[in-house]
Amino acid sequence: MNSTPPNIPDQPQTQPGNNRVPITFRLSKGKPWVTYSLLAVTVLVYVLQYLSQAIYQYDYPALLGEKINQLILAGQVWRLITPVLLHANILHIGFNMYALFVLGPGLEQHYGHKRFLILYLVAGYAGNVLSFLLSANPSLGASTAIFGLVSAQVVFIYRNRMLFGDRAKGMLINLGVVVVVNLLLSLQPGIDIYGHLGGMVGGLIFAWVAGPHYQVQQTLGGLELKDSASNHEMLWGTLLSAGLFTAIVIGRFLAG
Repeated sequence: MNSTPPNIPDQPQTQPGNNRVPITFRLSKGKPWVTYSLLAVTVLVYVLQYLSQAIYQYDYPALLGEKINQLILAGQVWRLITPVLLHANILHIGFNMYALFVLGPGLEQHYGHKRFLILYLVAGYAGNVLSFLLSANPSLGASTAIFGLVSAQVVFIYRNRMLFGDRAKGMLINLGVVVVVNLLLSLQPGIDIYGHLGGMVGGLIFAWVAGPHYQVQQTLGGLELKDSASNHEMLWGTLLSAGLFTAIVIGRFLAG
């Protein structure tokens, strides 16, 4: 999942032509504390998993939180989100946390802290729901959320392609290759491809409805590129993405 986050300079941009008009574009200078918090919490949970196995010879955190269909049907619905904090081994968590470290800060800079956290959780939830629906095997891992971040980055670049100019096409092609390669790798035994697909779809829906969409707006200081997405759209994005997959869960419960 090696893909660098969008890099847009925080400086005035100008329109082409003889009479150029400066357009200001400012990015948040805050630390990506949501990304760092997710990294810290996930690593802490893995440490607890490791200690549990070392002391008790059993992974109790995984037992309590991984996606197990029978227990979800018995009412333990938290298992549709807690798997994003759990991992099978050091390579598993290492790969996912590296992907979060690469993708997270750039997306959080554009999405903002709250919207980025919702994106991560919605994608993780959507991936586990689709896995719950289509796979009987237990599963765990943050890759559901990571695939949602990848699809959100694709949407971000496409919707704001004017900011990237000629680079946009190449960036989208590179991300497309990353997605295809990782989906092909997901076909290997022991990997939950349905979780990956669900995370991608959940992230894509949320990003398309509620993701950053920069437009030129008139301000007191002149022309400025601003994100036109509002809290209203963030709410709708959450309802549409999480609501769709919640309807799937309800249907599965009703079907027995």
